[in-house]
Amino acid sequence: MSNTTSINSKSVATNEGKFGLALLVVATAQLMLVLDDTIANIALPSIQRDLGVSASTLPWIINAYVLAFGALLLFGGRVGDLYGRRQVFRIGLVIFIVASLLGGLGWNAEMLIAARSLQGIGAALVAPNVLALIATTFPVGKPRNKAMAVYAAMSAVGMTIGVLLGGVLTGFLSWHWVFFINVPIGLAVLLGTKTLVEGHRNPGKLNSLDAVSGAAGILALVYGITRGGEHGWNDTITLASFAIAVVLVAVFLWFQSHREHPMLPLGLFRESSRSGSYVTILFIGGGLMATYYLLTLYMQQVLQFSPVMAGLASLPVSFGIVFAAGISNKLLEKVAPRVVSAPGLLLAAMGMYWLSTLTVNSSYAGHVLPGLFITYSGLGMGFLPLTLTAVHEVAEEWAGVASAVLNTSQQIGAALGVAVLATISTFITNQQLPEAARILQEGLANNNQNAVVSATDALTAGYTTGFLAGAGMLLFAALIVALTVKTGRIQAAAEASLEGQPVGV
Repeated sequence: MSNTTSINSKSVATNEGKFGLALLVVATAQLMLVLDDTIANIALPSIQRDLGVSASTLPWIINAYVLAFGALLLFGGRVGDLYGRRQVFRIGLVIFIVASLLGGLGWNAEMLIAARSLQGIGAALVAPNVLALIATTFPVGKPRNKAMAVYAAMSAVGMTIGVLLGGVLTGFLSWHWVFFINVPIGLAVLLGTKTLVEGHRNPGKLNSLDAVSGAAGILALVYGITRGGEHGWNDTITLASFAIAVVLVAVFLWFQSHREHPMLPLGLFRESSRSGSYVTILFIGGGLMATYYLLTLYMQQVLQFSPVMAGLASLPVSFGIVFAAGISNKLLEKVAPRVVSAPGLLLAAMGMYWLSTLTVNSSYAGHVLPGLFITYSGLGMGFLPLTLTAVHEVAEEWAGVASAVLNTSQQIGAALGVAVLATISTFITNQQLPEAARILQEGLANNNQNAVVSATDALTAGYTTGFLAGAGMLLFAALIVALTVKTGRIQAAAEASLEGQPVGV
């Protein structure tokens, strides 16, 4: 009896050690990908000076990564299902590492933009397979919930760390290290991939028409959203991009409904809980990015924080997300996902509403900090349960595609959230004082207090209206969860299915 107990204890310890290493690999990979959504932002002025990049070209150093990443996520998930998730994960990592090295060596804007596009391709192969490998490596129940909690935390924490790390690397070394930093991290993750479990492969095949129409449709959609935020929603190219996206997505869906082995099985959307999770993740992605975008501008323009100080001031985002992920992980052992997610989104909406009451004279500690912590704690509580629900009871051979749809929803939501709330904010600001940002800079340079006061008033009015719209958006997301997400207690299902089985099976 004692020998059996000893063997079981060793087995549990071995499994825990294996899961710990696998979790470290998953967390580091996800953190690296999310870092690159924001790490280059703070280096843009330095890049512009060193490479002589024009103002119209500069945004493409960011957009090239976002567009390639968003457009190819579904492709990356499907390829992983067909040819092996761990194998595709490794290939994506190699592409990402090489692209980061090329970006750091970039000697002109064209090379840097090309490298960023290549980074996006690598990220699109890695991201959906990170989530799918969680499903194949960690058993349903506490181990998977813990892994998902860490994944959710890294997804949000990476934005803040990206800006902070970008500022430190650019300030103390050079902008080149914003890209070089990925090389040692990526190599370490690559070495650790042997701890991840491959899982079953899908017996189907990849159809080139499906891949092209799907990727091109998402690319057109994300480009239209990005351009609409920059050039206006009535812009001819913006409208043409949306029209092309509608046609291509319709063609893609028609193909999927007639394929014996579709790239995207439409049956994934028949279950209301899963569909509701995908839709709600759009709003959460929008809330995560738009809040950070508007608040960073408010702190730098109205409160006059330096870029590095703005990054430091956003660190509570990290604490809020980690705090929320830990609470969600514990709650999901006892209650259904929507019981955690819907109140979390209501909490996030309250935080957004709090931020909508900011004024020119608001203090960071007394007003910004509480609103920031509440908003991101709520978003963290909302994100984890829906991530689990989106991949719950999905056939293992479709885990990559299900994960890719989730990632695509988050990426499109992020682009749409920033574009829409920034448009609302800009409209309100321009109603009060056109070109307020330029007037503010000139007022500060010329010590013109009247200009500074007028400009900060107008900018604050715009940002707070954006936050108010965001609060409404998150209230709607909470309603969607309440009405559609009917999945029962995931932990209970796991315990029932694993009853009598040894740990790790």
